[in-house]
Amino acid sequence: MPTLPREQPEPAQLHQSRRMAESFGTDAQRYDQARPGYPDALVARIVAGSPGPDVLDVGCGTGIAARQFQAAGCAVLGVEPDARMAEFAGARGLQVEVATFEAWEPDGRRFDAVIAAQSWHWVDPVAGAAKAAQVLRPDGRLAIFGHVFEPPAEVAEPFAAAYRRVAPDSPFAGQPARRPLEMYQAGYAKVADTIRETRQFAEPEQWRFDWERFYTRDQWLDLLPTTGGLTRLRPDQLAEILGAVGGAIDALGGGFTMHYTTLAVTAVRVGTS
Repeated sequence: MPTLPREQPEPAQLHQSRRMAESFGTDAQRYDQARPGYPDALVARIVAGSPGPDVLDVGCGTGIAARQFQAAGCAVLGVEPDARMAEFAGARGLQVEVATFEAWEPDGRRFDAVIAAQSWHWVDPVAGAAKAAQVLRPDGRLAIFGHVFEPPAEVAEPFAAAYRRVAPDSPFAGQPARRPLEMYQAGYAKVADTIRETRQFAEPEQWRFDWERFYTRDQWLDLLPTTGGLTRLRPDQLAEILGAVGGAIDALGGGFTMHYTTLAVTAVRVGTS
């Protein structure tokens, strides 16, 4: 789908696209309800591989990942540039400071883990890796992760056709309906390269978690407007796309099974200070 791939690490400098980066708070409640959480095994592995419970969540959004880490016994501080998302997360028990990660002032605070859940592509990759090293305690863990999810072709193709029709000038319109997992893995490999270049981390590891989720028509149409390519469309454009996708899902019997892959790049901070 042309909206979903761009939410993974890419060579393009997405962190410079601030209007898109800060468009997800348009409907924070829908975002929080519709977006999937993260595999429990991923959360447990990060927690077990960190020296303590203090976690910094970069681009925490509405707190989807943060709440999972809180449930695992962590003390989480969120950093989020969109005040609407931050307010939503704060109302649900997360401490959040409103800033981009690059501009955020740690004021001497250090953390046992720095996580970025589906958000690192909005951070300058070089400055972000250096700042993560700065705020991590020795042996602290940086973990950058996100989902790869492509609907079946019977859903993706009508979506792509409708998107090209209603928003032909969008940079997303030229994207293929579905993209291979290897493209996303290559994006995470580039993230690993920027971590290596700091020379402040042990050799990065790449993790993979595969899982499935069934979506009804209404559940998928609730999620779609929260994705990057749709957050800035006009209501009439969005309605036409959702109508096409809804019809495609109806033809499948009213639902489909989504195959998810959650990819992660993680590395341990080295040094004694």
